[in-house]
Amino acid sequence: MTLLRSAVYSGDMRTSLNIPQEVLESFDTTWQDEGLESRSRAVREAIHEYIERHTELEELEGPVVAALAFDYEHTLVIGELHTVQHEFEEVISTTQHMHHGEWCLETLFCQGSAARIRELVYRLRDFDAVGRVNVMFLQPELSTEQND
Repeated sequence: MTLLRSAVYSGDMRTSLNIPQEVLESFDTTWQDEGLESRSRAVREAIHEYIERHTELEELEGPVVAALAFDYEHTLVIGELHTVQHEFEEVISTTQHMHHGEWCLETLFCQGSAARIRELVYRLRDFDAVGRVNVMFLQPELSTEQND
């Protein structure tokens, strides 16, 4: 009973997740190799990183330059991905594509409004057959500061 009060008092919440076994095994190997003290600590760090990435994506405004990299299972989603890419052709400048068996890795180089690129990211993340969508924004203000 004391432990429960302590957990509630400190603001911690116990939760459960459904995660495929192979993903959990890979996650466990990663956090252990990095020397973290527990799975809970690793999950907290992963959640914080997700929040930071999401916040950056949400807070950007105006014109931006970005690279979107994503992987997907080719046969399950290729037609729908092409449709989405055509819907966003005004912000997609260049694409690169690589095959690896049934899976593909694709990079979209984009330039345009942050809102429109954000919408594209969320559309890509909505596909079940897309594994991950990673976004990197060019930050010219940082480059300018470094050259001063």
